Amino acid sequence: MIFRIFNEKSHIMTFTKRLFPLLLLLSILAVRVSAQVIGSKFPAMHTSTADGKEVDLPNDTMGKYTLLGLAFSKKSESDLNTWMEPVYWKFIDKPEGKLNQLFGSYQYDVNAYFVPMFTGIKTAATKTAKKQALKKMDPRLIPSILFYKGKLKHYKEALDFQRKDIPYFFVLDENGEIVYATSGRYSDAKMAQVEEMISE
Repeated sequence: MIFRIFNEKSHIMTFTKRLFPLLLLLSILAVRVSAQVIGSKFPAMHTSTADGKEVDLPNDTMGKYTLLGLAFSKKSESDLNTWMEPVYWKFIDKPEGKLNQLFGSYQYDVNAYFVPMFTGIKTAATKTAKKQALKKMDPRLIPSILFYKGKLKHYKEALDFQRKDIPYFFVLDENGEIVYATSGRYSDAKMAQVEEMISE
């Protein structure tokens, strides 16, 4: 039935006419979300690592480009995890024995942090989460995980968080200004955009 309908030209035209406005609206909304935060200063955020080192964003990242991944719900965890390995190998460390090391791949001098945000009633779980991180996480990742505990509203408005089930990523320049924003699961296209902004 579906195959037969989509083989008829009139039905294809009707379907396309109905779908086009929706696609256009979605693309406009995506541009609006990014455009709203691009060019603004990342809002001040007090964080700390699992082993207690305090990091104030963006003040403590000044002088370098910074990639930040923020997540404020358990539902966004799976998407956030898709970024961890690519970001780690690209910006934090390099895997041993990789072919590109033989030929001297480009070395980035950037900050890269993942920030789980504990807000509302979840703030009480921050201490437990830090203990679990120290116990279960690869020690090489510990300095790159920053824990935020506090209110969400200010960040939700300033960073234009639209959904709680996805992570949000921001590239900050040397002055803490947002130059690129994206969200959701990792993709090579998103990473290419991140690299392009950092390499400028």
